[in-house]
Amino acid sequence: MIYPGLYLDPLYLLFAMPALILGLYAQLKVSGAFNRYSRVRAGMTGAQAARRLLDGEGLFDVTIEEAKGFLSDHYDPRSRTLRLSPPVARTDSLAAVGVAAHETGHALQHAAAYWPLQVRSAMVPTVQFGSWLGPVIFFLGLLMNLSPVAWLGVILFGGVAVFALVTLPVELDASRRARALLQERFVVDRQGMLGISKVLNAAALTYVAAAVQALSTLLYYVFLLSGSRRRD
Repeated sequence: MIYPGLYLDPLYLLFAMPALILGLYAQLKVSGAFNRYSRVRAGMTGAQAARRLLDGEGLFDVTIEEAKGFLSDHYDPRSRTLRLSPPVARTDSLAAVGVAAHETGHALQHAAAYWPLQVRSAMVPTVQFGSWLGPVIFFLGLLMNLSPVAWLGVILFGGVAVFALVTLPVELDASRRARALLQERFVVDRQGMLGISKVLNAAALTYVAAAVQALSTLLYYVFLLSGSRRRD
């Protein structure tokens, strides 16, 4: 975390280093798995696989659109739209089919009123607000020695940590649904499923890293605030 004084607190590195290392490892795993299985043909593009899976589950009203960016794939429950990045939507590969199936899993969650997904969706506005305002309020309160203000910042940022924790079961369940769908609809063979599982497992690790990072930052804030109170 950068203080207003523009120096990096070594104490923050102590809290954040495990999460940073895990995050870097997760990104390397995702890139490696996606690149490797992007070269293995699946017999259909990600968009074709998603359409087949959605229609097989009776979700004909869920539309598929292309999203900008690399691995920007997501499901929008507000418009019931599956947005796939060009490398996923247009590419005939195991990696593309795996990512598309994962996002299809979110559409199934939405259709089934899966409550962790509902909780996460409801938290989005609060998290967008607290992720940037929480640290600002916290450090203002800390520097001005106003504990109630600093604790307000902690509470606001705490929502980010809760959101990251809620995201874990949502993403893991979407991958579980994706595997079940691909096997049930015979989209890929057994060998192909092994490759897709590696892609999905690597992606899941990034969400674990995000949760660890959010929790470690929250603990850092609490530690700083508790330490300042002991010195008063």
